Amino acid sequence: MVPLSFADTELMLTPGRALYWPREEALLVADLHLEKASFYAQHGQMLPPYDSRETLERVVAEVRSTGAQQVITLGDNFHDADGAARMDEQACAMLGEMTSALDWIWITGNHDTRKDGSVAEATCGGRMVEELELGGIILRHEAQRGETRPEISGHYHPKLKVTVRGRRIARPCAVIAETGGEAHRMIAPAFGTLTGGMPAGDPAILKALQPAGAINAVVPAKGRLARFPLWRAGSRVAA
Repeated sequence: MVPLSFADTELMLTPGRALYWPREEALLVADLHLEKASFYAQHGQMLPPYDSRETLERVVAEVRSTGAQQVITLGDNFHDADGAARMDEQACAMLGEMTSALDWIWITGNHDTRKDGSVAEATCGGRMVEELELGGIILRHEAQRGETRPEISGHYHPKLKVTVRGRRIARPCAVIAETGGEAHRMIAPAFGTLTGGMPAGDPAILKALQPAGAINAVVPAKGRLARFPLWRAGSRVAA
């Protein structure tokens, strides 16, 4: 894990694409997209059907390595609102053990809610909220353009693509907006096993984090936090 100064507090960015908040003993994970493989199978596209188990095993590993007492998801927890009904027995048991043993909070996202307002997470234990303010930081699924308070969100699955020593590397990253040199808004990397990625510098991401003085992609690398500039004040962002 590498330390990350954010909104007057210290977070830890893990190699496994989670955020740990030591002061709150909280693990933050974005975009689990549980049961994505079974959703695609219903539509004729066959993917290995073990994504939920693998994703939850990784959550378990992060909880053990950090000692987190609280898990907060950042929306798009299931790939669709019927995903919980398709989970196999082993995945259900893993999730049930965690939601019983930990203070587990589901923040809901655009993939989670049915037209009637019901959500997949209702049968899985834990608490459900649309957004949450914790320690002066707003936690929600999708960044709200124009937000001036500290905010951590998910939704966009940012991915950094760089060329290092002639090799093209692509990896999930966090995208952080700074004002006056202080980080105050973040889009977290997607945690789920089968989550794809949007280029970190995509105009949709840059617009979502305005207003800002600078926007950077950050990834843990050899025990340090590597920063890659994406945008600076004075550069044009499409309206």
